[in-house]
Amino acid sequence: MEDQLLKSEEVARILHVSRSFAYLLMKRGDIPTVRIGSAVRVRPEDLERYIEEKAMHNEAVPKLLNRKA
Repeated sequence: MEDQLLKSEEVARILHVSRSFAYLLMKRGDIPTVRIGSAVRVRPEDLERYIEEKAMHNEAVPKLLNRKA
């Protein structure tokens, strides 16, 4: 197993958001989590997928706005 599970602090650092906001994203299920006892962790590939989905959405919004004009 090469990739290690990420803690909320690491997710926050990668996303450049607060730890509490990263935890909220994890709690809401926006970013899938893995529970090990009371610990909540994120698989790196799930975080990458979340970032890619957000990037695709952000690219699509201006296109949608231009269509309505």
